[in-house]
Amino acid sequence: MTNTKYTAGNIKVLKGLEAVRKRPAMYIGGTTERGLHHLVYEVVDNSVDEALAGYCDRIDITIHKNGWVSVIDNGRGIPVEMHKTEKIPAVQVVMTILHAGGKFDDKSYKVSGGLHGVGVSVVNALAEHLEVEIYKDGKIYHQAYAKGKPQTKVVVTGKTKKTGTKVSFIPDKTIFETTSFNFDYLSTRLRELAFLNNGILISLTDENENRTHDFHYEGGITSFVAYLNENKKVLSTEPIYIRGEKENTEFEVAIQYNEGFQETINSFANNINTIEGGTHLSGFKSGLTRAVNTYIKNAGLLKNEKVSPGGGDIREGITAILSVKLRDPQFEGQTKTKLQNSEIEGIINSIVYEKLMVFFEENPKEAKHIAMKAILGARSREAARKARELTRRKSVLESGSLPGKLADCSIQDPSQTEIFLVEGDSAGGSAKMGRDRTFQAILPLWGKMLNTEKARIDKVLNNDKIQPIILALGAGIGDEFDISKLRYNKVIIMADADVDGQHIATLLLTFFFRYMRPLVEYGHIYIAKPPLFLVKKGRSKKYTFSIKEKDDVMKEMGNRGLHIQRYKGLGEMNADQLWDTTLDPERRILISVKIDDAIEADRMFTILMGDDVEPRREFIERNAQYAQVDV
Repeated sequence: MTNTKYTAGNIKVLKGLEAVRKRPAMYIGGTTERGLHHLVYEVVDNSVDEALAGYCDRIDITIHKNGWVSVIDNGRGIPVEMHKTEKIPAVQVVMTILHAGGKFDDKSYKVSGGLHGVGVSVVNALAEHLEVEIYKDGKIYHQAYAKGKPQTKVVVTGKTKKTGTKVSFIPDKTIFETTSFNFDYLSTRLRELAFLNNGILISLTDENENRTHDFHYEGGITSFVAYLNENKKVLSTEPIYIRGEKENTEFEVAIQYNEGFQETINSFANNINTIEGGTHLSGFKSGLTRAVNTYIKNAGLLKNEKVSPGGGDIREGITAILSVKLRDPQFEGQTKTKLQNSEIEGIINSIVYEKLMVFFEENPKEAKHIAMKAILGARSREAARKARELTRRKSVLESGSLPGKLADCSIQDPSQTEIFLVEGDSAGGSAKMGRDRTFQAILPLWGKMLNTEKARIDKVLNNDKIQPIILALGAGIGDEFDISKLRYNKVIIMADADVDGQHIATLLLTFFFRYMRPLVEYGHIYIAKPPLFLVKKGRSKKYTFSIKEKDDVMKEMGNRGLHIQRYKGLGEMNADQLWDTTLDPERRILISVKIDDAIEADRMFTILMGDDVEPRREFIERNAQYAQVDV
């Protein structure tokens, strides 16, 4: 490992911590479960920055039984000597002053994810208690804090031969809605970090569940792509790996095509998942398109074709992870979801083009597979264009007509409206009679829904089960989807509480995720939860949504004189019952569908709706205990 001095002189200060406890959402995105786990990520990111600088190769995270979390690394250890301008120990500067850290000093870290320098000080501010232990210069240093304020001085508590930092904290329960850490939630991000930083070992332990998972991938992002494609039929055994360095910018990408039709590209800048892309992503796409089209032209593969592949055709069926590491990244906003550095686009474009052309020359069989898949994609795009034209002619914008089975609402303001996608004509009829027609629209669904995981967009556009949904929502599909044209604020899936109903719901969610993803990303999709039982005794009645809840209600009411009605499906409920249980905003139960992790969501839809049966069976067996399905 490199041996560069990391001292108090490396710590630069940009002041201000007062607003953190008052407005935590500005710094960690909220006080829900998501914000809670963000605290751990901020501490871990500091350790990863040590790894990027070449001083750390192991990070251990532990969820303790007493509610605390600890993060230990074997890096250099935060400096403990007095800071020249602040006149307090450097570790206290890092822990208590916003915008303080080695990230603002070019000598300490060449690249870093935590560039705003707010990480660990924000964690300290939002923790009920926090303790930091530093292993440095043969000594163990310790300091304790409460709600961001030092409770002790930096003291030496022992001797050690190791180096590194340990940060332990318990979140402030007066700030967070929950203070229980989730092993699986943390695993997702930690796995991601281990993939992006090959060679680093990240270990997560949950003492409450007696679980430990070590994340260690020597293959780096090549292993990441293989992981994402493990349940898909791939065109090549090994992913294509490209790496290049230019003008203080390190870039790498792993690419593997599968037989599917979805584009899965995840981009990262200094380990940050840039979910909105940016200049590194556009540079990659341009370089890829240029290289494939050059190969197609040189190989003479378009002689009898009426269309030539565009960028979307070339990316059909691609799975790619691209990672750029640069010294001074510029992101849009505090959330860091889009890279803005303009110079990066040209750098990555040239690296990708040059390296891919070499690969194609050395691997003609794989090059032809990719080229022919792109040409097939172009043919499909032309078919989809014709299907879109047909859909537009049927649409409300062109002919003034909506799907024949749609019972629309009277309010025109989309922000006030909702549409129920109801399984079956019988249930649809009851829903139409029971709804509040001023703001609730009903669209009955019938027949077997198309599995869009296995279909190209032209097949989706021509499907008579999906066309009415596209027309009713009015926002288009795929690349042309425009959420500003959405006709309803809530899109509610209302299916039976049995296996068939859950299958229909999953098919619809797959469609929305693959072809109308902003609906899911911006929280417009909901699943209605109809009751399974009606328990009646005299004039008293209560709807229950699980067998356990039904049994509890029976005990409360007493066993004599009870009448139990079991609903096999929505079609068995009359209009009044549907309103009371599933339609009435005051009493219904709606499950909001959100994406916390698009990468894992992509894998999950492949497992549930793809061709490979074995991973689907394993998933169902593993998660059957969490299901509430009436069979």
